[in-house]
Amino acid sequence: MKIAFFDPFSGASGDMILGALVDAGLSLPSLSSELSKLDLTGYQIRSGPTQQHGVHGTRVVVDVGAEQQTRDWREIRALIEASALDEPVKRAALTIFGRLAAAEAKIHGAEVEHVHFHEVGGVDAIIDICGACIGLALLGVEEVFSGPPQLGSGFAQSQHGTIPVPAPATAELLAQAGAPVAAPSAGEGEISAELLTPTGAAILTTLARFERPSFVPSAIGYGFGQKELPWPNALRVWLGQVDDQESGDGELLLETNIDDMNPQFFDLLTERLFAAGALDVWLSAITMKKGRPATRISALVPAAKRGAIEHVLIENSTTLGVRATSVERVKAARTFASVTTRWGEIRLKLRAWNGRVIDAVPEYEECVAIARANDLPIRTVWNEAHRLGESHVGRRPLPRR
Repeated sequence: MKIAFFDPFSGASGDMILGALVDAGLSLPSLSSELSKLDLTGYQIRSGPTQQHGVHGTRVVVDVGAEQQTRDWREIRALIEASALDEPVKRAALTIFGRLAAAEAKIHGAEVEHVHFHEVGGVDAIIDICGACIGLALLGVEEVFSGPPQLGSGFAQSQHGTIPVPAPATAELLAQAGAPVAAPSAGEGEISAELLTPTGAAILTTLARFERPSFVPSAIGYGFGQKELPWPNALRVWLGQVDDQESGDGELLLETNIDDMNPQFFDLLTERLFAAGALDVWLSAITMKKGRPATRISALVPAAKRGAIEHVLIENSTTLGVRATSVERVKAARTFASVTTRWGEIRLKLRAWNGRVIDAVPEYEECVAIARANDLPIRTVWNEAHRLGESHVGRRPLPRR
C-alpha cells in the first residue's frame, strides 16, 4: 500500500501541502489539468524552487485576481458537485470543506449553509483543498498519515478582528478529530506566528491518521510557506510503501441503529463516511423494540479516524450514540497493474496471497468512463480488461509504484 506521511514540524497550510506533494513528484501540469475541471476562473497556480536555512524544496502559489467573490458553503458544494473531478476526489474535497464549514459555523454562531470562507479566502481555499485531494490521487496514495502538527503562538488578524493562535476554527477541527498537537519547539514561543491554518488543519484532520507507521520511503518533499522564520518554514511529506499484511492493526467497527430517518439520507451519509476515511460501510435491515423496522449502519474504520467518523455519523443522521468494537482482520496483499484494451488503458487491482496473485479485478470507474465514451455495455469493457488481466494470476505481485 502506498502511503503519504506528513511531518508538520512547522505546521501546515493548504499551499504548503501542495508544495510538498509537488516537491515529492506530483506533476504541476497534471494537477493544473485536473483543477481545470472546476468551473473556476481568475486564478493561476505556479511553483518554484525555494530554500531556507539550507533546506531546499518547492513553494506553490495560487495567484488570485483582485475581483473575486467570496462563496458560502452551499455555493462551494454546488461548484464541486457540478465539476468533472473523479468521484473519490469530489467526496474527499466535499468532506474536508464540510468539516471546515461546520467548524467556522460553530465558532461564529452562523448557519453552516451560509458560512462565508473569509479566513481561508474563496478561490485559493478551493484550489488548496481540491488540489490536495487531486495530488494524493495522482500520486497513487492509498492512505495518509501525519505527525502531531505545530500550532504557532501569539495572535493573528482576521476579518473578525484579532484572534488567538491557533485560530478558533483550527482548534475546533483538531478537537473534533481528537488529533494530537506537538509541544512548542525551542524558541517558538518567542515568535508570534500562525503555523497551522484552518485549511491545513481541515485537510490533515480529515484525510490523515495521526500515527507514524513502519514504511519503506520512496520520495520526500518539502513544501514551503510564505513566512520567513528562524527555522525552515516547510511541511515535509514522505511517500512510501507499507506492507498490507502489517497494516491492519487498530481498527474499529462503529455501529448505530436508526429508526427515525428518511431512508434517502443514507446515501449521502455513506458517501461522507467513506470520504472521512471509513474502510467499508454497509446497511442492515433490523427490527427494534415494539416491532419497529430500523436500519443498522456499520462502518469499519481505522482507530485513528474514530473521532472524525463519529462526527460524520452524528452530524449526518438522527442517531443519539455510536457503538465501537475492536476488530482484527487478515488481509490479502494488494497491488496495481494496467492492461491495454482496444479502447485504452484500464487499471487492475491485483489481489495476492502467499506471494502469488490470485485475482485481477478491473477498476470499475475506469470501465464506466470507457463504456460511456464509446456507448458500450460496461460488461463488454469489464470482460475484456478482466480477460487480459488473467495473465497476472499465479505470478508474483508486481513491485509497488
